[in-house]
This record gives sequence, structure tokens and C-alpha cells, in this order.
Amino acid sequence: MTFRLRYAAISDVGRVRKDNQDSGYVGPWMLAVCDGVGGAARGDLASATAIGQLRKLDARPSSSASDDMKSQVAGALHRANDRIAELVDDDPTLSGTSTTATMALFDGEKLTFGHVGDSRAYLFRDGEIRQVTKDHTFVQSLIDEGRITEEESRTHPHRNLILKAIDGVHDIDADLFDLEIQRGDRLLFCSDGASGVLDDGRLADVLSMGTPDYAAVELVRASLEAGTTDNVTCVVADIVDEDELPGDQQPMLVGAAADLKRRPHLPTMPHLFRGHRAGDTGELEPVRAEIPDVPFAIETDPVDPEEARYAPRPPRRFLLARRVLAGVAVVGVAWILGAAAYSWSQQQFYVGDHDGTVTIFRGVDADIPGISLSQPYETTNVTLARLSDYDASTVREGIDADSLEDAQDAVRRLAANQSIDDAVDATTEATATPTDTATPSPTDSTSATP
Repeated sequence: MTFRLRYAAISDVGRVRKDNQDSGYVGPWMLAVCDGVGGAARGDLASATAIGQLRKLDARPSSSASDDMKSQVAGALHRANDRIAELVDDDPTLSGTSTTATMALFDGEKLTFGHVGDSRAYLFRDGEIRQVTKDHTFVQSLIDEGRITEEESRTHPHRNLILKAIDGVHDIDADLFDLEIQRGDRLLFCSDGASGVLDDGRLADVLSMGTPDYAAVELVRASLEAGTTDNVTCVVADIVDEDELPGDQQPMLVGAAADLKRRPHLPTMPHLFRGHRAGDTGELEPVRAEIPDVPFAIETDPVDPEEARYAPRPPRRFLLARRVLAGVAVVGVAWILGAAAYSWSQQQFYVGDHDGTVTIFRGVDADIPGISLSQPYETTNVTLARLSDYDASTVREGIDADSLEDAQDAVRRLAANQSIDDAVDATTEATATPTDTATPSPTDSTSATP
């Protein structure tokens, strides 16, 4: 027995941002949500381009074989990647743009998923909800390692960092898998604007109510009320019998894919919840809400929490040329710094010993193996042998000088000290050593004899 999809889709920019980076699509045989990343690099264009390629798959598969359906899904993702690469080649300012993608191809009995990034797909069955995709994020890796919990991941400072995306540069490494379905199942595909602020319990509460259209609208409303800082896109689909389908059901295109398709011929339709609560696409600079009936100005954190949302490796295009230019730049900077250092050193002087002679050196009194930082500039006639031990030791250690004149003054002082020592030595040599003199011998006195 085969089933059909009864579905609805909605995407909202929120109240703070001026552009929607999300795109969504749902049709009789396919569901998809893409969340663009890139800000100034046009994440909206990336998500819209990806949806434009993925939606071409919306036809009943000619073969229900699992491998065949997975090949179709993988092929659609690769075509989206190739198309984004073409856009970047045509317009280098788009370099860095990328998008997540969560999609599924339906054959009436099962869904074949293709998943890259942190948009999510959920299955709501018999009152219980289950996430069927796994986030390609940094915080998910921490959860897998047991370092943080799911609840802690919602407030982790790096919760917005995704590790995989469709960027036109890297090969697609998508998760591909099948999901068996049954009548009464409800599916939810959403961007992280919803899943990032609504836990499983809240999602289940909303999905348990009403039609797919009602559930999609309420999910967006609940996300904005919970204070989401991103665009919100939700696709909801029920598994039903064919006779339960509404007669006028048509494929739905929402978000940036729909907005870009309308421009510039038709004005962008107003967003349902603009001005409802503070929102944040996470990619573009915030704008102040222009809502006359709101009595306060909307302010957002100047640091965009998703400014570094996707951290891909640098594009490989012209990689060799970039490395060569980087090497040339490094060499140039090193040469400039070296020239500046050498010029400075040639303005320095000090007094030192050169072969036992007091000498004025030009340069820096320092040693670097294999490099001479100074050379003799003026040789004097003052020798260390004729200096006092103290003066000789200071010369051997080097006497710093602020200028050439300062160094010459130091030499004069040493010469003066040498002259004083020489004068002392000369005086000492000129002084005669005292010698013994003859002492008259006493004469015998003669006594007169009376």
C-alpha cells in the first residue's frame, strides 16, 4: 500500500533582520529546507540556488530501490554544489557563501534522506517525536563525546559553528539513509531558527495539533516567542491515504527561494510575524525594527552570533598563486624590517676593545651566530695595557654611547686617566731612592793631667 503527503511550508525573517537566508520547498514527492550561510557573501542566494536544484527531483521515483533513490538524492546535492561553484566563479564576491540542506525523496512507502549541516528533520509518531537527522556541528561532536548534554548545547558559545555545508568548494559528504513510514506519521523539516530554541517536548506539543498548515504557523510563532536569533523555516507533512489529499494542493516554495524568484517584478510579501519578537538571521547586520506600534527600539547584540557560523577551509581556487603571493609578501615585510633594523644599528656607537686598543665601534654591542652587528669605526692610540684595571675591564665589557660624540668623549676620559697614571709612574721613577751617608767617628777625648 502506498501513501501520499499532505503538507504545508512557511518561512519568516523575524522582526530584526531585513533579509531571509532560509529557503524551503515541499511537493508531492520531495521535502527540503536549506539555511544559507555567508552574510555579505549572500547566504540567501546559496540557499535559493540549492533549492532550485533540489526541487527538480520532485517526481515519483521510477525505481523504489534504496540504492537508486540514494543515488538520485546524492546527485541532486552534487548538482546544487556545482551550481553554487559556478555562481562563485562568475562573481568572486560570493566566495564564502554556503548553505545547509536537509531533504527527502518520497516514493509512497519510504523517505530517502540527504542531509548536510544543522537543519533538522523530525518524525512525530504515536505522540512521540524523534530527530532523524544528526547535526554536523561542533557542539554535536561534544555531545557525542559525552562532554556536554543536549540542553547545554543550546547555550554553548560555539553552538552556531557547523562543520559541513554545500559551498561549491568542497566535496559533498552528505548523510544518506532511508526511513520507513506509516499512515498517521507527521514529518517536520526545519532550520535551526526553530530547533535551536524549541526542545523536543515543545515541538511535540505543537506537532500534535491541527493540520500541517496550522502546525507550521504555530511552530514559527513559538520560535519567535522563544526569542530565536535566526530566520525560521518549517515544512510539515502528514502521511495520508490518497483519498485524504485536498484537491487543490500545490508545491510550495518559501523563503529566499520565493523572494528572489519574485524580484524585481513583484514586491516581497510581508512576513507574518515581523515585529512579533526579537529575531536574528545570524548572518546579516541587524536593522532597527520599523514598527510604529512598538513603544521601544529593537536593539541587538553588536556581535553577530553566527558571524562565524560556517568555518570551511579556504577556497582551493588559485591556491598556489595565493601561496606564492603570501610568500612574496612575507619576504617583503621581512626585508623591510631587516633594512630598518640595519639602518638603526648604523646610528649606534660604543667603545670597546680591538686587539688591545681602545676603539670606537659602529653598530650594536651584541652577538648573533654568523652575523656581525658592529665593526671598528675609529681606532685610538689608547691601549688597555696602560689603563687601570677598572678602566680596562669596562672597555672590554663595552661602554655604551648615545652618539659618536659621546663615544669620543668616553675615549678622551680614558686617555686623561691614562695620562694621570703615566704622570704618577714618571714621578715615581724620577724620585731617587735614599742611600746611607758617612757619619763622623767620635774622637777620643784626652784628659789633661794636672
